[in-house]
Amino acid sequence: MGTILHSAAGHRQGTGQPMVKVWDPLLRLVHWSLAACILAAFLVEEGDTAHRLLGYTALGLIAFRVLWGLVGPRHARFRDWVRGPRAVAGYVRERLAGRSRRRLGHNPAAAVMILLLMAGVAAVGMTGWMQTWDAFRGAEWLEETHEALAWGLLCLIGFHVLAAITESLHYRENLIAAMLHGRKRALDDDAR
Repeated sequence: MGTILHSAAGHRQGTGQPMVKVWDPLLRLVHWSLAACILAAFLVEEGDTAHRLLGYTALGLIAFRVLWGLVGPRHARFRDWVRGPRAVAGYVRERLAGRSRRRLGHNPAAAVMILLLMAGVAAVGMTGWMQTWDAFRGAEWLEETHEALAWGLLCLIGFHVLAAITESLHYRENLIAAMLHGRKRALDDDAR
């Protein structure tokens, strides 16, 4: 994928294409903090104080992301990137045919993945939190559900990373780096 170098004028070196700010600092902070919380929660013993604190932090980050999806800047807002099933199916058809267009924000298929990841984190966090309630203390079915959801979330994350790499190669744009510095190549047209 290569490193993208930028000149002082904000152009991608060697292409003359201007770079534009897409992902705001708070969105990027939430994204990477959530990734760190999930990784750390898998590395510490389930039930430990650290595991619980990481889970609560992840739930708080998801709550903030929902709020930011309503009031944040353009590309953070749900209305900018959440589309209906017809738009998702159309994008997938275009992508499989090699005719999809690059977008500054998320494409319709990525939007589905983001919503699934958010729901997955919320479900894992909630089932973990429920295990601390007196009504569910020691409930084996809840522990098993929590664990199954956690492994399902890990599978979704793997697919998310693989899709980011695949899309980076397809569009010749390092999307992982873009989530670090917040900039992407400007569009040639007015497509989103």
